[in-house]
Amino acid sequence: MKPESQLKNDMAVVKTWNLSKTYRTGFWMNKTSQSLKNCSLEVAAGETFGLLGPNGAGKTTLLKILLGIIRSSSGKATLLGKPFGDRPTRQHIGYLPENAYFYDYLTAWEFLDFTGGLFQIPKMQRQKRIKSLLDTVGLAQEVAKKRQMRKYSKGMLQRVGMAQALINDPDLVFLDEPMSGLDPLGRFQVREIILSLKEQGKTIFFNSHILTDVEQICDRLAILSKGEIICKGTLEDLLGTADRYQIVVKGGTAELLQQWVPDLRRKNDNWVGHLVGDRQEFIASLDLMGVQLLDLKLARPSLEDFFIQKIREHDPNAHIEEDFKAIA
Repeated sequence: MKPESQLKNDMAVVKTWNLSKTYRTGFWMNKTSQSLKNCSLEVAAGETFGLLGPNGAGKTTLLKILLGIIRSSSGKATLLGKPFGDRPTRQHIGYLPENAYFYDYLTAWEFLDFTGGLFQIPKMQRQKRIKSLLDTVGLAQEVAKKRQMRKYSKGMLQRVGMAQALINDPDLVFLDEPMSGLDPLGRFQVREIILSLKEQGKTIFFNSHILTDVEQICDRLAILSKGEIICKGTLEDLLGTADRYQIVVKGGTAELLQQWVPDLRRKNDNWVGHLVGDRQEFIASLDLMGVQLLDLKLARPSLEDFFIQKIREHDPNAHIEEDFKAIA
């Protein structure tokens, strides 16, 4: 049976107070480098939380502190209502590292059977769990072929990693850059797995610098820059709610359309821009203008624009473009 604290939907599953991490550097170890500075955040039960930041911002450092892999220099945190490092609590946590190591001479089934054994899951229960997980991550056919993992693609190995992170049916799942290095199909597959976990009510905490995935998946997010959390909240909190519509239309003349769309411009064979005026009145006038409406949606600043703005405000020397090229 799960601890009582883990059954409350309104509890803070992850909570940190001023977590900091300082390393000693230099030949004589007489210099210091602070990779995490007074980090405070809160993640609720059932929430999907994304921690964003450019490479080297401190995302993995924070995650490893929470998991007890490295020690913090100061501050405190709780996981599932217990101080981080609490051994019984670890039974309810799943973790996929950024660069996971696999015993590649094993098949996926053998590897999951091994990791399930580490959690002391009974054999019959473990076999049922492995079969279910392999179906979830789409590897059942590969296992049927008894292929060793050394013959798996990067995307397939990432899905094995997702399965091992879930072998203990955790309440809280940590994913460190789960989309990193994957092609578009691999990213889609991992994103679908995360969405399925979200539907099951799992609490998911993941680090990423791939903004499109975060925008589609996360309930809330925080941006980390040079070890500091510079903003956090829902997309609506950070980007604001859209107060105008973006349209794509075909046909008509610029003279007629500019009465409704002052920033009208050509894109391929269509007109695009932002609607000014009543939406229903515009739609009612389409036939009179000889215009076909192709798309109409609420517009607001993109997460990418917001991210770049905030990082540059905090660190004018940040090489954001290089990070984005690396993930394109």
